[in-house]
Amino acid sequence: MKLALNKQFKLISRPIGLPTRDDFEYSETPIPLLNEGELLVKSEYISLDPAMRGWMNEGKSYIPPVRLGDVMRAGGVGRVLESKNGKFNKGDFVHGLLGVQSHSVSDGKGMTKIDPNWAPLPLYLSLFGLTGMTAYFGLLSIGEPKQGDTVLVSGAAGATGSVVGQIAKIKGCHVVGIAGGQKKCDYIINKLGFDGAIDYTSGNVASALKTNCPDGIDVFYDNVGGDILDLVLTRINLNARVVICGAISQYNNTTPIKGPANYLSLLVNRAKMQGFIVFDFASQYKEAAVQMGQWMAEGKLKSKEHIVEGIETFPETLLMLFSGENFGKLMIKV
Repeated sequence: MKLALNKQFKLISRPIGLPTRDDFEYSETPIPLLNEGELLVKSEYISLDPAMRGWMNEGKSYIPPVRLGDVMRAGGVGRVLESKNGKFNKGDFVHGLLGVQSHSVSDGKGMTKIDPNWAPLPLYLSLFGLTGMTAYFGLLSIGEPKQGDTVLVSGAAGATGSVVGQIAKIKGCHVVGIAGGQKKCDYIINKLGFDGAIDYTSGNVASALKTNCPDGIDVFYDNVGGDILDLVLTRINLNARVVICGAISQYNNTTPIKGPANYLSLLVNRAKMQGFIVFDFASQYKEAAVQMGQWMAEGKLKSKEHIVEGIETFPETLLMLFSGENFGKLMIKV
Protein backbone atom coordinates (compact mmCIF):
# COMPACT_ATOMS: atom_id res chain seq x y z
CA MET A 1 0.00 0.00 0.00
CA LYS A 2 1.49 3.31 -1.08
CA LEU A 3 1.21 6.08 1.51
CA ALA A 4 2.06 9.76 1.69
CA LEU A 5 5.73 10.73 1.65
CA ASN A 6 7.55 11.14 4.93
CA LYS A 7 8.89 14.65 5.50
CA GLN A 8 11.95 14.53 7.72
CA PHE A 9 15.01 16.42 8.94
CA LYS A 10 18.28 14.52 9.39
CA LEU A 11 21.30 15.83 11.30
CA ILE A 12 24.22 15.98 8.85
CA SER A 13 26.79 18.06 10.74
CA ARG A 14 27.51 18.92 14.36
CA PRO A 15 26.80 22.63 14.94
CA ILE A 16 29.42 25.04 16.16
CA GLY A 17 27.50 27.66 18.09
CA LEU A 18 23.90 28.09 17.05
CA PRO A 19 22.51 25.39 14.74
CA THR A 20 21.69 26.46 11.19
CA ARG A 21 19.58 24.97 8.43
CA ASP A 22 22.82 23.75 6.85
CA ASP A 23 23.32 21.37 9.79
CA PHE A 24 20.21 19.47 8.68
CA GLU A 25 19.07 17.74 5.52
CA TYR A 26 15.40 17.95 4.61
CA SER A 27 13.96 15.14 2.52
CA GLU A 28 10.69 13.59 1.46
CA THR A 29 10.96 9.81 1.26
CA PRO A 30 8.53 6.93 0.70
CA ILE A 31 7.16 5.31 3.85
CA PRO A 32 8.23 1.66 4.07
CA LEU A 33 5.79 -1.22 4.49
CA LEU A 34 5.41 -2.48 8.04
CA ASN A 35 6.93 -5.67 9.36
CA GLU A 36 5.26 -7.77 12.03
CA GLY A 37 5.35 -6.01 15.41
CA GLU A 38 5.59 -2.50 13.91
CA LEU A 39 3.22 0.45 13.74
CA LEU A 40 3.08 3.57 11.59
CA VAL A 41 2.50 6.88 13.38
CA LYS A 42 1.50 10.18 11.78
CA SER A 43 2.99 12.99 13.86
CA GLU A 44 0.54 15.68 14.96
CA TYR A 45 2.84 17.84 17.13
CA ILE A 46 6.63 17.80 17.54
CA SER A 47 8.23 19.06 20.75
CA LEU A 48 11.17 21.49 20.54
CA ASP A 49 13.34 21.53 23.65
CA PRO A 50 16.69 23.05 24.71
CA ALA A 51 18.01 19.52 25.32
CA MET A 52 17.98 18.96 21.55
CA ARG A 53 21.03 21.20 21.26
CA GLY A 54 23.01 18.89 23.53
CA TRP A 55 21.87 15.82 21.58
CA MET A 56 23.61 17.23 18.50
CA ASN A 57 27.03 17.23 20.18
CA GLU A 58 29.52 14.38 20.09
CA GLY A 59 30.53 13.07 23.49
CA LYS A 60 29.31 11.31 26.60
CA SER A 61 26.03 12.43 28.09
CA TYR A 62 22.94 10.99 29.74
CA ILE A 63 21.73 9.86 26.31
CA PRO A 64 23.78 9.02 23.18
CA PRO A 65 24.15 11.83 20.64
CA VAL A 66 22.11 11.80 17.46
CA ARG A 67 24.26 10.09 14.85
CA LEU A 68 25.07 12.01 11.70
CA GLY A 69 22.65 10.97 8.98
CA ASP A 70 19.91 10.00 11.44
CA VAL A 71 16.55 11.72 11.80
CA MET A 72 16.82 14.47 14.43
CA ARG A 73 15.59 13.19 17.78
CA ALA A 74 12.46 14.83 19.18
CA GLY A 75 9.47 13.96 21.29
CA GLY A 76 6.06 14.08 19.70
CA VAL A 77 2.44 13.02 19.77
CA GLY A 78 0.71 11.35 16.87
CA ARG A 79 -1.98 9.01 15.58
CA VAL A 80 -1.50 5.38 14.60
CA LEU A 81 -2.29 5.00 10.88
CA GLU A 82 -1.53 1.30 10.64
CA SER A 83 -0.49 -1.37 13.14
CA LYS A 84 0.94 -4.87 13.07
CA ASN A 85 1.67 -4.61 16.79
CA GLY A 86 -0.83 -6.22 19.15
CA LYS A 87 -0.44 -3.47 21.76
CA PHE A 88 -1.59 -0.68 19.44
CA ASN A 89 -4.61 -0.27 17.17
CA LYS A 90 -5.24 1.92 14.17
CA GLY A 91 -6.61 5.24 15.43
CA ASP A 92 -4.77 5.16 18.78
CA PHE A 93 -2.97 8.32 19.84
CA VAL A 94 0.55 7.91 21.18
CA HIS A 95 3.41 9.85 22.74
CA GLY A 96 7.09 9.04 22.25
CA LEU A 97 10.34 9.92 20.49
CA LEU A 98 8.85 10.31 17.03
CA GLY A 99 11.69 12.43 15.64
CA VAL A 100 11.50 15.52 13.44
CA GLN A 101 9.44 13.84 10.76
CA SER A 102 5.86 13.61 9.63
CA HIS A 103 5.65 9.80 9.86
CA SER A 104 7.55 7.24 11.88
CA VAL A 105 7.72 3.46 11.95
CA SER A 106 8.17 1.99 15.44
CA ASP A 107 8.34 -1.36 17.16
CA GLY A 108 6.27 0.17 19.95
CA LYS A 109 9.08 0.46 22.50
CA GLY A 110 8.94 3.81 24.24
CA MET A 111 5.47 4.55 22.85
CA THR A 112 2.70 5.39 25.30
CA LYS A 113 -1.00 5.53 24.50
CA ILE A 114 -2.64 8.85 25.33
CA ASP A 115 -6.25 9.97 25.49
CA PRO A 116 -7.10 13.20 23.62
CA ASN A 117 -10.39 13.30 25.53
CA TRP A 118 -8.55 13.58 28.85
CA ALA A 119 -6.38 16.47 27.64
CA PRO A 120 -5.73 18.20 24.29
CA LEU A 121 -2.78 16.71 22.39
CA PRO A 122 -0.41 19.71 22.89
CA LEU A 123 -0.69 19.30 26.68
CA TYR A 124 0.95 15.89 26.39
CA LEU A 125 4.09 17.73 25.25
CA SER A 126 3.83 20.52 27.80
CA LEU A 127 2.23 20.09 31.22
CA PHE A 128 1.75 16.32 30.95
CA GLY A 129 4.91 15.74 28.92
CA LEU A 130 8.60 15.85 29.83
CA THR A 131 8.36 19.62 30.37
CA GLY A 132 5.82 19.29 33.18
CA MET A 133 7.53 16.22 34.60
CA THR A 134 10.86 18.06 34.68
CA ALA A 135 9.28 20.93 36.61
CA TYR A 136 7.41 18.64 39.00
CA PHE A 137 10.24 16.30 39.98
CA GLY A 138 13.03 18.86 39.78
CA LEU A 139 11.27 21.14 42.24
CA LEU A 140 9.64 18.66 44.58
CA SER A 141 12.24 15.86 44.68
CA ILE A 142 15.45 17.88 44.26
CA GLY A 143 14.47 21.37 45.48
CA GLU A 144 12.35 20.09 48.39
CA PRO A 145 10.46 23.37 48.93
CA LYS A 146 8.93 24.04 52.33
CA GLN A 147 6.07 26.39 53.13
CA GLY A 148 7.41 29.92 53.53
CA ASP A 149 10.58 29.29 51.51
CA THR A 150 11.73 31.82 48.95
CA VAL A 151 11.93 30.05 45.60
CA LEU A 152 13.70 31.73 42.68
CA VAL A 153 13.28 30.42 39.12
CA SER A 154 15.35 31.41 36.09
CA GLY A 155 13.78 31.09 32.65
CA ALA A 156 10.57 31.66 34.58
CA ALA A 157 8.29 32.35 31.61
CA GLY A 158 9.55 29.29 29.76
CA ALA A 159 7.84 25.95 29.47
CA THR A 160 9.49 24.43 32.54
CA GLY A 161 10.10 27.51 34.68
CA SER A 162 6.50 28.67 34.50
CA VAL A 163 5.29 25.33 35.88
CA VAL A 164 7.98 25.30 38.59
CA GLY A 165 6.85 28.68 39.89
CA GLN A 166 3.19 27.70 39.97
CA ILE A 167 3.88 24.47 41.87
CA ALA A 168 6.03 26.40 44.34
CA LYS A 169 3.09 28.75 44.94
CA ILE A 170 0.80 25.75 45.49
CA LYS A 171 3.30 24.59 48.14
CA GLY A 172 3.05 27.93 49.97
CA CYS A 173 6.33 29.50 48.90
CA HIS A 174 7.29 33.09 48.07
CA VAL A 175 8.10 32.82 44.37
CA VAL A 176 10.23 35.13 42.24
CA GLY A 177 10.97 34.58 38.57
CA ILE A 178 13.73 35.82 36.28
CA ALA A 179 12.55 36.38 32.70
CA GLY A 180 13.44 38.38 29.60
CA GLY A 181 11.28 41.44 28.88
CA GLN A 182 8.45 43.27 30.58
CA LYS A 183 5.77 41.24 28.79
CA LYS A 184 7.05 37.98 30.24
CA CYS A 185 7.52 39.51 33.68
CA ASP A 186 3.95 40.82 33.67
CA TYR A 187 2.72 37.40 32.57
CA ILE A 188 4.30 35.43 35.40
CA ILE A 189 2.98 37.89 37.99
CA ASN A 190 -0.48 38.66 36.63
CA LYS A 191 -1.37 35.32 35.04
CA LEU A 192 0.65 32.77 36.98
CA GLY A 193 0.65 34.34 40.43
CA PHE A 194 4.38 34.81 41.00
CA ASP A 195 5.15 37.24 43.84
CA GLY A 196 7.92 39.03 41.98
CA ALA A 197 9.70 39.20 38.63
CA ILE A 198 13.16 40.27 37.54
CA ASP A 199 13.75 41.37 33.94
CA TYR A 200 17.31 40.33 33.18
CA THR A 201 17.34 42.47 30.00
CA SER A 202 17.03 45.77 31.84
CA GLY A 203 18.45 47.16 35.04
CA ASN A 204 20.75 45.54 37.57
CA VAL A 205 19.97 41.89 38.31
CA ALA A 206 22.07 41.87 41.49
CA SER A 207 20.13 44.83 42.87
CA ALA A 208 16.80 43.32 41.78
CA LEU A 209 17.65 40.08 43.61
CA LYS A 210 18.13 42.02 46.85
CA THR A 211 14.82 43.84 46.35
CA ASN A 212 12.76 40.79 45.40
CA CYS A 213 14.44 38.29 47.74
CA PRO A 214 15.23 40.43 50.80
CA ASP A 215 15.45 37.39 53.08
CA GLY A 216 17.69 35.44 50.72
CA ILE A 217 16.94 32.40 48.57
CA ASP A 218 16.08 28.94 49.87
CA VAL A 219 15.54 27.19 46.53
CA PHE A 220 16.94 28.23 43.17
CA TYR A 221 15.64 26.33 40.15
CA ASP A 222 18.09 27.11 37.38
CA ASN A 223 17.36 26.75 33.67
CA VAL A 224 19.91 29.31 32.49
CA GLY A 225 23.34 28.95 34.14
CA GLY A 226 26.18 31.40 33.45
CA ASP A 227 26.19 34.83 35.05
CA ILE A 228 22.70 34.44 36.52
CA LEU A 229 23.70 31.34 38.49
CA ASP A 230 26.84 33.11 39.72
CA LEU A 231 24.85 36.08 41.00
CA VAL A 232 22.24 33.95 42.73
CA LEU A 233 24.89 32.02 44.65
CA THR A 234 25.74 35.26 46.47
CA ARG A 235 22.16 35.40 47.85
CA ILE A 236 21.48 31.81 48.96
CA ASN A 237 20.50 31.00 52.54
CA LEU A 238 21.75 28.42 55.00
CA ASN A 239 20.91 24.90 53.72
CA ALA A 240 19.69 26.26 50.37
CA ARG A 241 19.02 23.91 47.47
CA VAL A 242 20.19 24.80 43.96
CA VAL A 243 18.48 22.69 41.29
CA ILE A 244 20.44 22.41 38.03
CA CYS A 245 17.84 21.70 35.36
CA GLY A 246 19.62 23.31 32.41
CA ALA A 247 22.00 26.03 31.28
CA ILE A 248 20.53 27.42 28.09
CA SER A 249 22.85 30.44 28.20
CA GLN A 250 25.79 28.06 27.63
CA TYR A 251 24.49 25.57 25.06
CA ASN A 252 25.74 27.40 21.97
CA ASN A 253 29.07 28.56 23.39
CA THR A 254 32.06 28.39 21.08
CA THR A 255 34.30 28.96 24.12
CA PRO A 256 34.53 26.82 27.28
CA ILE A 257 31.43 26.52 29.47
CA LYS A 258 31.36 29.17 32.20
CA GLY A 259 31.10 27.63 35.65
CA PRO A 260 30.12 29.42 38.87
CA ALA A 261 32.96 31.45 40.37
CA ASN A 262 30.93 31.88 43.58
CA TYR A 263 30.60 28.16 44.30
CA LEU A 264 32.24 28.55 47.73
CA SER A 265 28.93 30.05 48.86
CA LEU A 266 27.68 26.45 48.85
CA LEU A 267 30.31 25.60 51.45
CA VAL A 268 29.71 28.62 53.66
CA ASN A 269 25.94 28.11 53.62
CA ARG A 270 26.05 24.29 53.84
CA ALA A 271 23.95 24.36 50.68
CA LYS A 272 23.66 21.78 47.93
CA MET A 273 23.69 22.06 44.17
CA GLN A 274 22.27 19.05 42.35
CA GLY A 275 21.59 18.19 38.75
CA PHE A 276 18.97 15.69 37.63
CA ILE A 277 17.55 13.99 34.56
CA VAL A 278 13.79 13.63 34.36
CA PHE A 279 14.05 10.11 32.89
CA ASP A 280 15.14 8.93 36.36
CA PHE A 281 11.57 9.48 37.55
CA ALA A 282 9.83 7.65 34.70
CA SER A 283 8.10 5.18 37.02
CA GLN A 284 6.31 8.10 38.71
CA TYR A 285 5.13 10.02 35.62
CA LYS A 286 1.54 8.80 35.88
CA GLU A 287 1.27 9.85 39.52
CA ALA A 288 2.62 13.32 38.66
CA ALA A 289 0.23 13.71 35.70
CA VAL A 290 -2.76 12.87 37.89
CA GLN A 291 -1.68 15.40 40.52
CA MET A 292 -1.03 18.17 37.97
CA GLY A 293 -4.32 17.37 36.24
CA GLN A 294 -6.10 17.89 39.55
CA TRP A 295 -4.33 21.19 40.13
CA MET A 296 -5.26 22.29 36.62
CA ALA A 297 -8.92 21.35 37.17
CA GLU A 298 -8.86 23.40 40.38
CA GLY A 299 -7.51 26.43 38.50
CA LYS A 300 -4.19 26.36 40.37
CA LEU A 301 -2.02 25.41 37.42
CA LYS A 302 -1.94 26.89 33.91
CA SER A 303 -0.11 25.85 30.76
CA LYS A 304 0.89 27.98 27.79
CA GLU A 305 1.86 26.56 24.41
CA HIS A 306 3.63 28.32 21.54
CA ILE A 307 2.67 26.42 18.40
CA VAL A 308 4.30 27.04 15.02
CA GLU A 309 2.72 25.61 11.86
CA GLY A 310 4.69 23.42 9.47
CA ILE A 311 7.49 20.90 9.91
CA GLU A 312 9.43 22.71 7.16
CA THR A 313 10.07 25.56 9.62
CA PHE A 314 12.01 23.32 12.04
CA PRO A 315 15.57 24.79 11.84
CA GLU A 316 14.39 28.37 12.28
CA THR A 317 11.71 27.53 14.87
CA LEU A 318 14.29 25.69 16.98
CA LEU A 319 16.33 28.89 17.28
CA MET A 320 13.44 30.60 19.05
CA LEU A 321 14.44 28.64 22.15
CA PHE A 322 17.83 30.36 22.28
CA SER A 323 16.70 33.88 21.42
CA GLY A 324 13.89 33.81 24.00
CA GLU A 325 11.41 34.50 21.22
CA ASN A 326 9.06 31.68 22.19
CA PHE A 327 6.43 32.31 24.86
CA GLY A 328 5.43 29.04 26.48
CA LYS A 329 6.13 25.46 25.46
CA LEU A 330 7.46 25.50 21.89
CA MET A 331 6.20 22.91 19.42
CA ILE A 332 5.51 22.43 15.74
CA LYS A 333 2.09 21.44 14.40
CA VAL A 334 2.83 19.02 11.62
